[in-house]
Amino acid sequence: MDVKQKTIALIDALKSTCQAYGMGNDGNEYKIITQVFLYKFLNDKFGYEVKKISPKLASAEKWEVAYAEMSEDERWDILDSLSSDVPRLYPEHLISNLWNQQAKGDFDLIFDSTMTDIADKNMDIFSTQTTQRTKIPLFEKLTINVTDDAQRAPFARALVDKLVDFSFEEAFSQNYDFFAAIFEYLIKDYNTAGGGKYAEYYTPHSIAMIMARLLVGNATDLHNIECYDPSAGTGTLLMALSHQIGEDRCTIFAQDISQKSNKMLKLNLILNGLVSSLDHAIQGDTLVAPYHKSDDGQELRTFDYVVSNPPFNMDFSETREQIAAMPVRFWAGVPNVPKKKKTSMAIYTCFIQHVINSLKPNTGKGAIVVPTGFVTAKSGVESKILKHIVDEHIVYGCISMPSNIFANTGTNVSVLFFDNSRSAEKVVLIDASKMGEEYKDGNNQKRRLRDNEIDQIVDTFLNQEAVDDFSVAVTYDEIKEKKYSLAAGQYFDVKIEYVELSQEQFIARMRAYEESLQAYFSEGEKLQQEIMEQLKKVKYE
Repeated sequence: MDVKQKTIALIDALKSTCQAYGMGNDGNEYKIITQVFLYKFLNDKFGYEVKKISPKLASAEKWEVAYAEMSEDERWDILDSLSSDVPRLYPEHLISNLWNQQAKGDFDLIFDSTMTDIADKNMDIFSTQTTQRTKIPLFEKLTINVTDDAQRAPFARALVDKLVDFSFEEAFSQNYDFFAAIFEYLIKDYNTAGGGKYAEYYTPHSIAMIMARLLVGNATDLHNIECYDPSAGTGTLLMALSHQIGEDRCTIFAQDISQKSNKMLKLNLILNGLVSSLDHAIQGDTLVAPYHKSDDGQELRTFDYVVSNPPFNMDFSETREQIAAMPVRFWAGVPNVPKKKKTSMAIYTCFIQHVINSLKPNTGKGAIVVPTGFVTAKSGVESKILKHIVDEHIVYGCISMPSNIFANTGTNVSVLFFDNSRSAEKVVLIDASKMGEEYKDGNNQKRRLRDNEIDQIVDTFLNQEAVDDFSVAVTYDEIKEKKYSLAAGQYFDVKIEYVELSQEQFIARMRAYEESLQAYFSEGEKLQQEIMEQLKKVKYE
């Protein structure tokens, strides 16, 4: 097997272990799977890096044994030479050390204390935080999720057994696409709307790539770029954007209310070499308490690129008044609380306003996923936002995506593109709703874009091409004439097919129509007679 297949096999083995100990589909299973996977990744990453620093470790038959036999000063010299994106591990932290202690009766306590000690000793760099600046450690105790005390030590042994016969070292030379695919596979079973308030929807890799490629465009001279997602979820949009820019040329800023998403985002950042951005990955309510502020703490911080796939409809009635009390931030208004169905509150409209507010003046660019119904809105907060982004020349593109492209919702979606330079003369509108191939996801029929279709969308958009029944480039005045609609289909030409016929051909075609009509009328009369006969029989009976 190649390293990708081996990695997937490891994930399956960890999930199987959780299931065997009664935690299949348990609410805490995702913590165990993601943290044990991350522990293994960091253990192997540490070994890979220290062997590059120390010839003694590189030549050792078992580097873990040689590392344990070193003096404390020797180990400190190695640790001081490590880059900041590699955790500092000691001999007692290594998987090999756990393996050697499995016979001990309190192995569950040893396992948990190892994980938490790694987290404590690497708290400064390898932690995220809440809006209240509470540090969220890298790891937490895991075996306590097993209800039966007597099963905790065997569970810890079973986890370690799965880790020892596999190494990530082959994967460290792999590129972003490898870890993007692995991450998607790793979290696919935990990527549901249940159990969290927002941002539990995983953005398809294809949409993330389209957004990233179109925002960055042909720009090559990029340095010290700041990227932000106010509804970051697991970080898919940010990872695609950072890869397009170059992970070493950008810093990631994120916020999301979901604890689950924050843990997965942390894993995603580490897998993709963005450890320095962990400190900017914030857990908390972006709309009520945005964490990322200007230096004076009075204004929102603004960014070079802002991306978002926010929740579309959700009950936020508990915080609605707090949000509405900030009219400068939410200049188009905040949805009212419906009397019957509170979950229909269009929370995404607040995120659109927040994204626009977070763009750097004159240079910031952004993209946000919205329900397709928004692009033709005629009333309410939606209509006010549409008019604003058109009148102010902020929007410069809109792509309507195929239906069923998201894993957990059948809502049709579109992607809006913003540019605070407001320099675009035309807006590119693309109808990609007929693209994609169908596939089965469990019992659900889904759709995904193929690589050539992604390229077609990107090339058409960047070149501002007009393609029959697919794309148009229209002026802002034309959009106003269409009552601010950003639906590409409303700008397509209605085509009438003209066919030249001779007099004989015309007469023959008219006769054919006449004969068809007569046949239809005859069939109708015959059917009517049959119905009348049936009615008579019913009457007599």
